[in-house]
Amino acid sequence: MEVISTGSSRLFLTSPVENKDDLEEKLERSYQFLQSTTAGLSDKDAHEAINKALLKEKCYEEVSFGLLVTILTEPQNASKSYRDLTLITRDGFGLILTNLSQLVLDRYLRFNEIVKQQLIWLLREMIKNAVTNVDTLVWNMMRHAAGGDVSPKNITLIESLLDVFIEYKNWLEKFPLLIASVVYTYLRLIEDHNAPYLSTLRQKEVNFLISIMRDHFHECLVIGRDLVRLLQNVARIPEFEQLWKDMLLTPKSLSPNFTGILQLLQNRTSRRFLQSRLTPEMERKLVFLTSQVRFGNHKRYQDWFQKQYLATPESQSLRCDIIRFIVGVIHPTNELLCSDIIPRWAVIGWLLTTCTSTVAVSNAKLALFYDWLFFDSEKDNIMNIEPAILVMHHSMRSHPAVSATLLDFLCRIISNFYPPLSDKVKAGIFTSLRQILDKRVLPSLLPLFDNAKLDRDLRNMVQDTFREFCNSVSLESSSKDILNTPNSIKFEDNESLSLMNNHIMDTEPAFSDDEEETGLRINPPINYNSDEEDDDIPLAKIKLKDKNKNNENFIEGPIGETLQKLENETDSDERNELMEKVIQQVMDLDEDDENLPAVAKCLVNCVKTEVTGELFPESLTEENLADSMKSPLFTLYKTLYGLGKDELGKDVLYKLIAEMYSDMPSLGYLLIFYLKAKIWKENKKEDHSVASALKISVYKDFCHCLEKKVDICLFDDLNACHISDTKLMMWIVPDLYRDFKQQTLNNAQVLRVIISAIDPKQLQTLVGKVLQGHLMMFKTESIVPLLKASLTWESIEQFFLWQLVSAHNVSIDTVLPLITELDYEQHSEALTAITLMLKLEKPNADYIKHLFSRDICDNGDLFVFTIIKYWCDEYIDKVAELISSLLSTRYPSTSPNKRKRSATSKTLSTTVPSADQVLGHLEKLRIICEKHDCMAIYTLDSMQRALSIAHNNSNDSQRKQFSELFGLMEEEEEVSSTKRSQGRGRKPANKNTVASRREILRVPILPSDSSDDSSEEEEIVKPKQPKKRKKVMSDSD
Repeated sequence: MEVISTGSSRLFLTSPVENKDDLEEKLERSYQFLQSTTAGLSDKDAHEAINKALLKEKCYEEVSFGLLVTILTEPQNASKSYRDLTLITRDGFGLILTNLSQLVLDRYLRFNEIVKQQLIWLLREMIKNAVTNVDTLVWNMMRHAAGGDVSPKNITLIESLLDVFIEYKNWLEKFPLLIASVVYTYLRLIEDHNAPYLSTLRQKEVNFLISIMRDHFHECLVIGRDLVRLLQNVARIPEFEQLWKDMLLTPKSLSPNFTGILQLLQNRTSRRFLQSRLTPEMERKLVFLTSQVRFGNHKRYQDWFQKQYLATPESQSLRCDIIRFIVGVIHPTNELLCSDIIPRWAVIGWLLTTCTSTVAVSNAKLALFYDWLFFDSEKDNIMNIEPAILVMHHSMRSHPAVSATLLDFLCRIISNFYPPLSDKVKAGIFTSLRQILDKRVLPSLLPLFDNAKLDRDLRNMVQDTFREFCNSVSLESSSKDILNTPNSIKFEDNESLSLMNNHIMDTEPAFSDDEEETGLRINPPINYNSDEEDDDIPLAKIKLKDKNKNNENFIEGPIGETLQKLENETDSDERNELMEKVIQQVMDLDEDDENLPAVAKCLVNCVKTEVTGELFPESLTEENLADSMKSPLFTLYKTLYGLGKDELGKDVLYKLIAEMYSDMPSLGYLLIFYLKAKIWKENKKEDHSVASALKISVYKDFCHCLEKKVDICLFDDLNACHISDTKLMMWIVPDLYRDFKQQTLNNAQVLRVIISAIDPKQLQTLVGKVLQGHLMMFKTESIVPLLKASLTWESIEQFFLWQLVSAHNVSIDTVLPLITELDYEQHSEALTAITLMLKLEKPNADYIKHLFSRDICDNGDLFVFTIIKYWCDEYIDKVAELISSLLSTRYPSTSPNKRKRSATSKTLSTTVPSADQVLGHLEKLRIICEKHDCMAIYTLDSMQRALSIAHNNSNDSQRKQFSELFGLMEEEEEVSSTKRSQGRGRKPANKNTVASRREILRVPILPSDSSDDSSEEEEIVKPKQPKKRKKVMSDSD
């Protein structure tokens, strides 16, 4: 056959035997049309010629495509052509971007090198000029930055895109999802760039990622658990090592909404990110393999794929990306699962058995089991854990080593993944296994966990780890070894798959969306209830067979028809009318009607997607508020609000809501939202109290139908709300504290949910509402238990709490009891707040008593010194008198009335510090004061008297322990007026003061100034003889 040459392509690399397709022909014609229109003309004339051409019908597209081809193929004319394209565009580059994005997605690998270079140039120009929707083009180009590929062409693309992101970082920051995608992509690519010649690129990537992640960590949270997986791979890089420390130790420093590593691990990664790490061509090949290739014909396709993408040592890391893609993105339809198309587990088994790198094998196992570790049956999909269990199950006969190594990995990952979360990991794996049994992926785990092909040590470890599943045996599987079936399949052998239902589907497999499908599906998405044991058909075969005979799972009658219409209807007004009809039909049912659970599940499917995520409007207007409540769910709430106390059907309606709540926990806070909005829109002051009472009544009825206490319900609803919609939470909080005071005031759990979710701006809003009198969150008289509970909170949460405490004008007298329980190193947030509160007060006996009641520690505790030093700057006489009074009254044995006061002394001893405590603090103060040259307080008369009393009433060990403190007592001749005058505001001591010092020291009468503050603590002290005093001084010397 003669081959007709069609000429070389301007855009693509072609061979002599390739013909141009329609798109290529169209682009070529457009270029030729533009050239013929502008040939030989000056710039001005060419522009006029283009404008004339645009007047003709359908010429706009040809001119636009012609200019695009010129930009991509002629660097010397690119600037002029881009200018012309900017001038003629009618849709803001919409036509160009749509077609260019598709070209990049489908044909980037066929572009010649000049086109690839010009594509980056064009991308820069569009970003520079803020062209709309250029982020889609960036996303498609990034997909071609392949992992496991260090070829010069791929490295050039990776570095070029990185330079664009660095140069136009401000533009990038406008697209939160693109930020997350860039972070996910380059975190994965860094792993491959460890060769010395790539060190410059690697460092540039590291610097960029650290910068963008620290500045926009909140946007990165959307990635979910795979962000942690990728960060583990680069954890040894110093910059990422520091980031890891911040994530583990101070998560709030990265984002106020980041509570810790567990938050990421409990959120599954969107399929969008998993898909992004395979090139479009690679994705098409894998989809073809898992949707069109029959078992038995698969080996040649696998060999081709291996040769094309997995042949180099660097490409071994790509296996993890492929496994994550198969597990998380390729979710075959029921028809495919029942056909003889190669199943997912077989492809994954082939990837594991052909891997040659031990590191890559370990990472591949982790990729396979990653969704097991924190599996939540409410949020995660059974399809994400099915491949791993089936790989182990089917490998046991032909590849027992694969099953053994996977079981060993599963056992060891529990304690080795992250020891502080080992309980969570174990719970996730156990939940996965229970789900596997519940959905009948396997009838029993015993044949796998207790198989003779496993060595004894491994069998013992598996049985010890999964004892729960080794003891429970399925009714039928216990008598058979299911693994030893004639249909067990080898990964690479050309054996056909024996199936009871052989048929090939002509349609492409459907890629599952991120959200659950919403339909009139009442069962879980996958149902494994089979009377047979055919383990080669793990997913949904039985569901197909039983679909028509299990009529009990479908709703018959008028209510079923109405629900079907509700599901199919798209107009919001029509949907609300249908919802009203459903509600009326439900209210006509009996409370124990067997259809009620099915109706509830169907309603959840119908409304869930409409009320998921952020619902609260950006701008609070009546119109916007109404728009946010168009879902039929709010029609249900409207009916509840209007029902009378004993109206017929009310109990059935609440029973329906209770059934819905198990599948949709957001019902509670959405009800509060509706009730608040209802009153806000009515805004009738005369009816406000009545409306509030009705709102409280409706919510309490809601709690009652759930059989939960109101405070528990409020906590659960706030918790669900702060995860989904912080703005909505902020709007309803003041009402909760006003309408449910008994349940919310000083409630540490409720308060922490609020504080953990807000940012500084929202804190400012709360403080403002407190000062305006619209919000009260604390009862002053019982706030201490709340403050104690807060000591274990995150630092930012404690700072926010103390800001709110300050806004409520909580007195320092209320929080004084907390002083003795605070540790200087561990409770710095609370001590800082109390320090600032004491700073505003004047010293009194009660403050001094609590300060000196603190434990004396050698951990650098400067709290007492800080307060005393600050007060001494203005009130040194008062402080000295208060301390001396406290110290003097620690010796009731010197009082002539000691027998009368014995009972009182016992009581006081439990509420005030002991003599040793006071002396200990004074000794510590002395040491610090000597360093800071501020010993004035110890030279005052009151302190000298108190030290004398303490010395004369101390035993030998105390005198020895505090000898340096007692050494501060002065002889008459040593006292100088200059020392006496060191206190601020005091006159220098006169001669009478010096001459009478000894007399004053001999008569230790307590100062009258402190009698009002501590009259119950005063004691009359016996005068001591002068010679004892002299003896003391000689001892001290």
